[in-house]
This record gives sequence, structure tokens and C-alpha cells, in this order.
Amino acid sequence: MQLCKDEERWRIDLIRHGEPVGGDRYRGDGVDDPLSERGWSQMWAAMPSQVDWSRVVTSPLRRCLAFARALAERHDLPVSVEPDLREVGFGAWEGLTKAQIRSRWPGALRAFHADPLANRPEGAEPLEVFHARVTRAVESIWRAGDGPVLVVSHAGVLRAAAAMALELSPPSMYRLRIAYAGWARLRRDERGTGLERWNAPTLEQAG
Repeated sequence: MQLCKDEERWRIDLIRHGEPVGGDRYRGDGVDDPLSERGWSQMWAAMPSQVDWSRVVTSPLRRCLAFARALAERHDLPVSVEPDLREVGFGAWEGLTKAQIRSRWPGALRAFHADPLANRPEGAEPLEVFHARVTRAVESIWRAGDGPVLVVSHAGVLRAAAAMALELSPPSMYRLRIAYAGWARLRRDERGTGLERWNAPTLEQAG
């Protein structure tokens, strides 16, 4: 059944950026690599054949911003940059692979995954601060009530948004896996905010 237009105002689609230049490594808000050619292909492949978004909101980091602007231009959509949608800062781990981290700080990754609140990298953004700013950004979109809106952002941001919808503790968000160009959908109604889809491979709209 096709949802009515008014219901679609309260929908936010979120997509993680594609693969950046340099491959898999810890990138927070301190490493601003652009998308690789493969990353661009992943993003375009994830797009629906027809779009119904009213606007696009993006992280300021290049791996999100460049694609958001290209998509908005293609479909004649307004695009805005939201600094609160940038990735969580990883401090001393910025730009490093897991192998490099294990070599420099034995046991640190294991400790982080066991308790990401207490065992953050040196200089990393506090998890509660990150969660609060993502919540602030998402709530701002809800308040506008002009959806459906597309958000182009990062793995951490999508996890935090999903944790907010599911009322999970901030550390629990690391249990959520999201692929490059994977996407999620949030919808708000009289029951509150719900997570409708998670880590879907494409943004093709379902009926």
C-alpha cells in the first residue's frame, strides 16, 4: 500500500558514504579523504531510479559532501551542510589501520570493543558528546517536518541515529554493522521514531 504524502514528510533516509581513497582505516573528523572511484560507483549504484526527497543534508567531510552535491545537482534538490553530522573523532587512531593500531597499542582495540565508552583512543571525541550532536542534528530535521529527507553521512552517525530511534545506550551502537553505501530509514509517527530499515544495499524505494 502506498503511504500518503503527509506520512512521507516524517521519513529520513540515511546513507553511509562509499569507500574512500586509502581503503579501510579509522577515519573520524580528522581525516578528510575523498571517495575512491569504487566509492563513487557504490554510491550511484545505491541510488533509486526515481527520488522523492525534498532536500539533501550532508556531513561537511569530502567523502560525503562531494556526492551529496552531485546528487542534488542531478535531481535539482537543495543541499545543506550540517557540521553535527560529521564522523566521530578517533583521536590518536585517525588515519590508522587496525593492524597499525594493534602494533602500536597492543590490546587497545579489544578493550575499545569491550567498552567503547571507557576505552576510547587518546584525544577521541567523548561518545556521549558525539551521540548528543547527532541527536541534535536529527531532531532538527524532524522539527522542519519537510521530508522525506536524504542524509549523506558516516557509519558512526548512522549507528547513533539508529541507537536514538531504538533507545539504545550509546555504546550499544557499535553492535550495528553498516556497509559502505549501506543505508537506513527512520520514520516518525504517533508511536515515536522507528528504525524501518538497516544496512540495505540499495535505496530503491519499496512500495
